[in-house]
Order: sequence, then C-alpha cells, then structure tokens
Amino acid sequence: MEYIPYATQSINEDDLAAVREVLTSGWLTQGPAVPRFEQAFAALQGVAHAVAVSNATAGLHIACLALGAGPGKTVWTSPNSFVASSNCALYCGAGVDFVDIDPATRNMSGSALAAKLEQAERDGQLPAIVIPVHFAGLACDLTPMRALADRYGFKIIEDASHAVGASYNGQPIGSRYADASVFSFHPVKIVTTGEGGMVTTPDAALARQLQLLRSHGIKREPGEMQQANASTGAWHYEQHSLGFNYRLTDIQAALGSSQLQRISAFHAARERVAERYDQLLAGLPLRLPARLPGPGATARSSWHLYVVEIVPGPGVAERATVFARLREAGIGVNVHYMPIPLQPYYRALGFRPGQFPAAEAYAAQALSIPIYPMLTDAMQDRVIATLTQALRA
Repeated sequence: MEYIPYATQSINEDDLAAVREVLTSGWLTQGPAVPRFEQAFAALQGVAHAVAVSNATAGLHIACLALGAGPGKTVWTSPNSFVASSNCALYCGAGVDFVDIDPATRNMSGSALAAKLEQAERDGQLPAIVIPVHFAGLACDLTPMRALADRYGFKIIEDASHAVGASYNGQPIGSRYADASVFSFHPVKIVTTGEGGMVTTPDAALARQLQLLRSHGIKREPGEMQQANASTGAWHYEQHSLGFNYRLTDIQAALGSSQLQRISAFHAARERVAERYDQLLAGLPLRLPARLPGPGATARSSWHLYVVEIVPGPGVAERATVFARLREAGIGVNVHYMPIPLQPYYRALGFRPGQFPAAEAYAAQALSIPIYPMLTDAMQDRVIATLTQALRA
C-alpha cells in the first residue's frame, strides 16, 4: 500500500535544470544566484529587502540580534510552534516568555497579548520583541498587534516559516506590519531550497545589519572600511561585528528561484485540498482549521498544514489510538506541536503545565493530516476513509 506522508516537496525538471546550471557555472556559493533569489522573493512578498540565510532558525537568530535581543531583555512568542521560535531569543542571551493561543486560530491570542502587556507595564517588564507565529500558514491578526507594538514600544518579528505567499487583509505577509519577517524553505514547506530561509524587512539599515550578521560580520565595500588606505587592494576586508556563517548557497538559491515560479500553482493545489477536507470531514467529531485571523480581518492561508482536533466523546477513540491506526495504515500523520514550555529544557527554565491552557488543550487533540500539491483526490479519499474508521472507539 502506498505510503502517504503528511507533507513532501515537489521537484520538477525546471528545478533540476536550474540546479544543473549553477553546478556548471563556477559559482556554487556567494555568486549571483542568491541576490536574484532575494530580489524575486522580495517582489513576491511586496517588501523592499530580503536577506537569504541558511535556514529559518538562523534568520530568527540574527533578526533577534539585529533588533536588540540580549541580556536583560525579554522576547515573547507563541507556545504553539517549533522550538526555534523561542530558542532564537535564548541564543542572544535574552529571556523568553509565551502568550497563549486563540483556540480557534491556534495563533497567538490578541486579547491574551494585550492583557499580558498591561500587566508587564505595571511590573516594569515589557518585552523588547514579540514573535507571532503564523501557524499552518494562517496569518495572525496583525493590525491590533501592530497597534500594541506602537503603544508599548516593542519590535515585531513575524515567524512566517509556514506562510510563504500567504496574505493578511490583501497584503503579502512580511510587507507591512512587522519590523522583520522570517520564512522557511525546508522540504515540507511551501517552496523548498532543501534547507534555507529568508528574512524580509522594509528597513534598509536593518537589512544591511542582517547581511553582515549572516556572513561573519565582515565588510568588503571600500566606503565602509575603517582601515583602508592607498596600499590596500581588492583583497582587503574587515570584521566589524561578531557574525556567523549563515549564508545560503547558489545551488539552493537556484532551486528556490525555480520553485517560486510555481508558487501560484502550489497555493491553488493546497487550497483545493483544504476545501475538499472542509467539505468531506464536516460530519466527523473534529474541529477543523479556522479561515479568518480575527474580527473584520481577511487572510489567505498558505495551507502549510491541515490540522484537525479530535473532539472527545462517547464512541470516539483517543488521539493516540487514532494516530497509531493511521500510521499503521500508511498515512503519515503528525502532531504540530507539543507546547514549547512543556519541553524538558523549558521546564528546567521554570515553565510548568497549566500556564498556557489553550495551547495545551489544543496540543492534546491535534492531528496534522496530509496536505501537499501532489495529493490526488484518490489519496485524499483514502486519508478521509481511514481517519473515519480510526476515530471509532
């Protein structure tokens, strides 16, 4: 029986040709393919600057650094995410806290954020940065978050790892509301470079800082040198800050540029799968994904994930049983995510069960079922039929 994964990449002959061209070009890294990819991605997201990095975790790290995370500062994010969304702050020596989710959208709750900020202001402990996570590709409700950022003086980094090509109120994610936005090109994401990421920002100075941080903090431009003189030549470079080797290769950038040519088709296919799930799962004891990020807001999800929540009740099997039955039947379901504060590392930092009840309640029943462009109706029908059977106690 054919195995159906929860997600997989789509590679075609154009992608292979783009990679072959780079392999024979003489520029495997630090060549022209990376800036071409950055320009194409910035245009897609409707933003002035895009900085390619080795992965989204690296992007989150240097975005936090560039926006001032460090000792004595605190970063808030969502408990419903991969650990990279909070680890990035710890890498900088900053503290971390979390804001509980909205049970419907599974994104950071705007009301919980507002209440937590009010208390933090009274306590003199406002965050330096807030990292909302666009879970599964559905945008957070960004308008009120931007207003809160302006009121309380924190920076916003969107963790848009799930949201390449998604939109909020008719505008691409990363184009308006955040100081920086971080995207992922892991193989299970919307488009892939194998591993890789991108940081977008409207701020030219911030983009330049990100470029330095991704490449050892080294400057090569004559106008930026401190020690250049008549005796120095084209070999001269200077390290001005403590950066990292977080560069993307030209091989990866070529694959990414090729993938971007098909992003409209990728989105249309994912939307079709999601709409079909909405229709065919409607009668089952499941909570289905939300479509809107907040009152009066509109969004187009990238549909990176399609996550259902099992509604417990008489005759309904437990989540662990449903999960095992689907895996045994060759359906590669997964769970996104165990709340970050419940990870052993974070418990050692002082977090404990019960602090973020909405995230914990969601995680106890969540199940990610297959969604990707190549999922056929027949494959989807098999997922639905198997899930229907697996839900029976």
